[in-house]
Amino acid sequence: MTTIDPTLDLTLQRVIRAPRPAIWQAWTDPARLQRWWVPAPTIARVDRLDVRPGGAFVTTMSDDGETFVPHTDSIFLVVEPQVRLVFTNAIDSAWRPAVPTPVPMTAEVVFAEHPNGTDYRIIVRHGDPADRDRHEQLGFFDGWGSVTAALTELVERDATA
Repeated sequence: MTTIDPTLDLTLQRVIRAPRPAIWQAWTDPARLQRWWVPAPTIARVDRLDVRPGGAFVTTMSDDGETFVPHTDSIFLVVEPQVRLVFTNAIDSAWRPAVPTPVPMTAEVVFAEHPNGTDYRIIVRHGDPADRDRHEQLGFFDGWGSVTAALTELVERDATA
């Protein structure tokens, strides 16, 4: 069981009515990831997705579909297929220490069996309470909540098709 420190961590949990393999694919297939990774109407582009420990996770985003700006430049720390993904933006995709905006973080995505599909959890860890609070004030729950809703819509629609 993962320990949560409420002074440093932000969490989100949802039951998604789709099997773990479908959600895993939505996280690990660039074409699927870019469909839900940023809040609409902004669009994402997956520039690098090397889903293995030490592999790059780089995305950009655009409000107009033409001009893309950096969004995520991170590396995967842990990859347990259909069970857990852990990535951090404190080290960039070139393996250099980073000073990411808005805050440095490590995100853990956990996929667990649930009678109604998948128990989907996000734990975003911060190095100090100020970064955690800043991330929350900048809209963590709205942002991660809206992309989780988009992910849910994508995989649940596919599960019933």
